[in-house]
Amino acid sequence: MTTTSEKLQKVLARAGLGSRREMETAISDGRVKVNGSVATLGDRVEARDRVSFDDRPITLRAADEVPRRVIMYNKPEGELCTRKDPEGRRTVFDRLPRLKGERWIAIGRLDINTSGLLLFTTDGELANRLMHPSTEVEREYAVRVMGEVKREHVVAMVDGVMLEDGPARFTDVQEFGGEGINTWFHVVIMEGRNREVRRLWESQGLTVSRLKRVRYGNIFLDKRAKAGEWVELSQDEVDDLASVAGLESRKVPELTPDEKNRWSRDKHKRRPVQTMKRGGKPTRKG
Repeated sequence: MTTTSEKLQKVLARAGLGSRREMETAISDGRVKVNGSVATLGDRVEARDRVSFDDRPITLRAADEVPRRVIMYNKPEGELCTRKDPEGRRTVFDRLPRLKGERWIAIGRLDINTSGLLLFTTDGELANRLMHPSTEVEREYAVRVMGEVKREHVVAMVDGVMLEDGPARFTDVQEFGGEGINTWFHVVIMEGRNREVRRLWESQGLTVSRLKRVRYGNIFLDKRAKAGEWVELSQDEVDDLASVAGLESRKVPELTPDEKNRWSRDKHKRRPVQTMKRGGKPTRKG
């Protein structure tokens, strides 16, 4: 870090502990200390400060010292976008390759019933910028809609609809075939609010029966990652994402032989599959 002070949550996110939002919550919960005192939201730190997270010392690093890796994950329905679930349900982090001294940070979220493209990075600043509404990163979804979709419905959703948490709109809606309850559309949205795509369709009296994210910014979900699988993005793809976020390019670090072996094992490791017993209690098999 330089001698210039920075917001504490930004420094913690850069250290790979989670997103800025997660770090703001951790600070509010009293889990962070600066120079031995419990931190508060709004605190700023410099390189000389001593910072701890859950009483573990944290190494403060400059932005250009943080490794920038990005992986694309094809999320199946039924997985949660959280690190741990008290009910023991499977999370998106269960299948990701393990890191030494770093953590994967999710770039956005998908609800449990939504499948498709999720991006993860080790660079907290990249994640924050790509998620921030001011960056206006496009998210594209394939949507199967139940009900008769009329032109006025589409016009209303493109012009803008007032939801309970503010105005929302699609920037593009394209029909992709089918009929009746099997009509598919591709829609583009510029934000990542909770269930926003579903709520926009619901505002027109229509129900989304399937939802899959197929693009985030300039990264398309492709055949490299089948459902439940991940793939590391290339240098060019990572550079393109950095450009969208307004960040300079940075070389993606090469995997060490140990990391290659570990990542290969993680990619082909058979994960336990969760099923539901009678009565709704989850169990795992496999």
